[in-house]
Amino acid sequence: MLLDTIRADMRHAMKAGEKGKVSALRMLLAAVKNRQISLRKELDDQEMFAVIRSQCKQITESYEQFSRAGRDDLARKEAEDLAVMQVYLPQELGEDEIKSIVNEIISEMNATQKDFGKIMKLAVSRVAGRADGKTVNSIVSQLLK
Repeated sequence: MLLDTIRADMRHAMKAGEKGKVSALRMLLAAVKNRQISLRKELDDQEMFAVIRSQCKQITESYEQFSRAGRDDLARKEAEDLAVMQVYLPQELGEDEIKSIVNEIISEMNATQKDFGKIMKLAVSRVAGRADGKTVNSIVSQLLK
């Protein structure tokens, strides 16, 4: 299970004295714990990916703000945290792979422009966290023109 892997990696990083990695993994585990408390259950891997993706998005936003403010030291730390967390995400699908999935859905449904919501729902479920929702949305919009 992904949570066990993250915990083991944190223990290993603590023993190795990798303070930056330990800090990033602690932050991630805290976010996971908060999500478990709010859902009142253990998270499966898909839910874990959602938490990691959310953390990555927050870190990216912080990185951009620090960079614009000229705080290179803080931006560098955010970049390091992002690199640690991205290791636990599944490989992202390329744009061509997403287009292929969306084209398949459109042909299965004989979809038109008004079926946009149905196509999005199916596409997001098929890419199952391996692509950003904004990317899927833009590709669906593109292909339905």
